[in-house]
Amino acid sequence: MRIVLRRRRLRRRMWRLRKLMDRVGLSWRPYLAAGILTNLDRIDVVEVIADDYFDAPRAKVAALRTLSAQAPVVLHGITQGLASTARCDARRLSKVARLVEKLRPESWSEHLAFVRGDGIEIGHLAAPPRNTATVDGCCENIEAARRIVGIAPAMENIATLIDPPGSNLSEAAWIAKIAASSHCPLLLDLHNLHANASNFGYDPVRFLDAIPVSQVTTVHLAGGRFIGRVLDDHLHDVPDPVYDLLAELAARAPQPLTVILERDGAYPPMEHLLTQLDRARAALGIGREKRAA
Repeated sequence: MRIVLRRRRLRRRMWRLRKLMDRVGLSWRPYLAAGILTNLDRIDVVEVIADDYFDAPRAKVAALRTLSAQAPVVLHGITQGLASTARCDARRLSKVARLVEKLRPESWSEHLAFVRGDGIEIGHLAAPPRNTATVDGCCENIEAARRIVGIAPAMENIATLIDPPGSNLSEAAWIAKIAASSHCPLLLDLHNLHANASNFGYDPVRFLDAIPVSQVTTVHLAGGRFIGRVLDDHLHDVPDPVYDLLAELAARAPQPLTVILERDGAYPPMEHLLTQLDRARAALGIGREKRAA
């Protein structure tokens, strides 16, 4: 028993040290479970979709608690729809709060998107009009989330194929206003940034310079495909321009970054995914060297 307790204390000390450094990990998917659990020495952190556990059987939640005892876990939400002038759903947020209380994750995140209107679920992360009304609505919802859950969510930029009607702010300016008003952490999805920049013809590096990178705590990497436009499908490898953006971000951000590789299908062998984690570490190293120069 004493040996087990010593190991747990040592593991938690290592986690605290890792929090002071850049970390690279994977999103948890059932198909990847065995590969993740047998390679925790090469995975710094695991991201779990919170919504999958809201009404889950006790055994499923217990398995998640077992995972959280073996590796740092962060939660990621997909159904709150906080970037809206409509008030957030306190009942949904209470489910996040209960999960946070059970797991004590390092952080949780959500999207700068809306997912319902007039009570109708649209089943998709949609970009709201980028204007002062949605800035105010989003900030109010972030504050409600902070109050109900106990910690503020890191808010993630999304990919979109349309410029939302009713917008009078650029995406970067809109995000910057939300971050400044709410003081929330940011989750920067670099493939979403790459896709939007490619599809709408702007410089993604200038985007980085227009947002408060000091508030970025978490980064998503993913891959997509080009069919007339770049689609963010999470079914392909991370493209080179996204690694380049990670290096650019690391050169600008003074704080440690937690980088998560997302994959939602067409799964390659685990070793292939681990190689992409190594590439992410290399990109972080390039950026950190540039920052130190």
